[in-house]
Amino acid sequence: MNLILIGYRATGKTTLARLLAERLGWSWVDLDEQIERAAGKPIAQIFAEDGEPAFRDLESKTVKEWCGRDAVVVAAGGGAPLREENRRAMKAAGKVIWLTASPQTIHARMQADATTAARRPALTVTGGLEEIVRLLAQREPIYRQTADLVIDTEDRSPEWLVDELLGRLGTGEERN
Repeated sequence: MNLILIGYRATGKTTLARLLAERLGWSWVDLDEQIERAAGKPIAQIFAEDGEPAFRDLESKTVKEWCGRDAVVVAAGGGAPLREENRRAMKAAGKVIWLTASPQTIHARMQADATTAARRPALTVTGGLEEIVRLLAQREPIYRQTADLVIDTEDRSPEWLVDELLGRLGTGEERN
């Protein structure tokens, strides 16, 4: 079994994947980092040179590869659940946890992360908070459909979130 963390950018997927893996004694992976390693260039450059469809193809290959393993905490890219094949692979691999935060919090976290602009391309012409609001509206139904468990990361420490997540998984409290 695996734990697959989904959600928009800057909701804490990579941080929680690392902490959960440490607590469980499992491996962990950030799928975006694996894609960059395989492509030999940052995601922003993949988008610019090869286009979003090429990136999504690499993403699907990476999702399938890592979801096929066992005892791994997977930090999926924000758009990974958009493809049905990825959702199927995630659901078959273990428990899917959707990490949420308000658009304002996501925007503030992205602004505070110096690597965001270099690694992550704008996905709409507007960018910024407007992009976050628009894309969340499109993606939330997909995230909701895919998730076994929903965790709000707003104003919570990573350590608290790990305890909460493991507690809820341990009691079978899912779909909240």
